[in-house]
Amino acid sequence: MAINPDGYPVFKGLQKPLEFMGIRGRFLVLAAVAIGVSFVGFIAFSIILGKLAGFIAMLVMAVAGLLTIYVKQKGGLHNKKRHRGVFIYTHLFRK
Repeated sequence: MAINPDGYPVFKGLQKPLEFMGIRGRFLVLAAVAIGVSFVGFIAFSIILGKLAGFIAMLVMAVAGLLTIYVKQKGGLHNKKRHRGVFIYTHLFRK
């Protein structure tokens, strides 16, 4: 926390990246979606096949979603495809 010339403390923001239970940044939204989908899957499977099948389906979906997130997280928060080469855009400002 810094102090401005008038003597008031100024909060400059987080000094560390956002992380919750080992899941970082943009992957928190994906984790929430995975848990939500597993809950909806529990409801659907419990109506169709029974509560035990719904519970097993919920566990499988939640674990699969979270494992996918942990694997994708290894690539980094800003993991994107980087195309090598030269791209020529023609007719960019065509009327």
